[in-house]
Amino acid sequence: MFKRLNIYLKEMLPPIKLSAVSVVLFFEIYFLIILITDVGMFHIGIQEIIGCYTVAAFLLSLRIADDFKDYKTDRILFPDRPLPSGRVKKTDLAILLIAINTVAIPLNILFMNNLLFYAGLMIYGTLMSVWFFARSKIQKSLPMALLTHNPVDVIINIYIISFTCLKYGLPLLTLNNVLIALTLYWPALIWEIARKTRAPKDETAYTTYSKLYGYKKITAIILIILTLDLITSAKLMYELWSWGLIAVVAAYLWFVAQCVKYMKNPERFKLVSRVEIYELITETPVVLIEMALIATRWML
Repeated sequence: MFKRLNIYLKEMLPPIKLSAVSVVLFFEIYFLIILITDVGMFHIGIQEIIGCYTVAAFLLSLRIADDFKDYKTDRILFPDRPLPSGRVKKTDLAILLIAINTVAIPLNILFMNNLLFYAGLMIYGTLMSVWFFARSKIQKSLPMALLTHNPVDVIINIYIISFTCLKYGLPLLTLNNVLIALTLYWPALIWEIARKTRAPKDETAYTTYSKLYGYKKITAIILIILTLDLITSAKLMYELWSWGLIAVVAAYLWFVAQCVKYMKNPERFKLVSRVEIYELITETPVVLIEMALIATRWML
């Protein structure tokens, strides 16, 4: 079983990548709140470790749930993946799913301060795993699947925000918290749409947004979301470090240029590859600025 699970994790969600994403996401939000609200003293302990683990466990749970949900279609469209190919058994994934949550649930109950928000996160994830009890309607509609499933990224952000605010006695419902939840969500939404956008010659039996609406319309929608990302990111970056606005605007203009090129000739590159670069050049400055400001505060 362990060999099979190693194959699954290596191909579907490498542990190192999962851990890195979870830690960066957790502390990016955590320190963003601390710095913007000018929290005086802060300390990192077991709760923060549990928070990072919870995010990782939840993301892995979503990956496993998706493989269960899409098993029949994956056997046709993605037969080489670990589960549909038979290299991993359903019982293996079920045991892994139970194991990681058997650890996460009691840790959150015993140590975390935002149990209601954790419960909301788990309830939403559970509803996703059963297609919100509307499988026949959602599964055959890509837009409905996006509208019902993709907001889970916002729920994860809210889990982290709620923990940080409750720990330091900060108000939960503020404009900055709303912006943080959305700013860390827009790139995920853009990526999800972009990965299912293809040039006409690359379309297959797999349903994509470009097949449904055309790659030009989908690229235009991505640009609209990108503009929302610019607005929320610029506001938070100004609060964090005003000079950082240069990086935000530069990344926005670069990606707009990439979208224009894509609409002219979608065969030049995959749009999702440019989204991943955009996320890298927008997220990296935020993390670096946070690290510099936190280090400065520690030295003082």
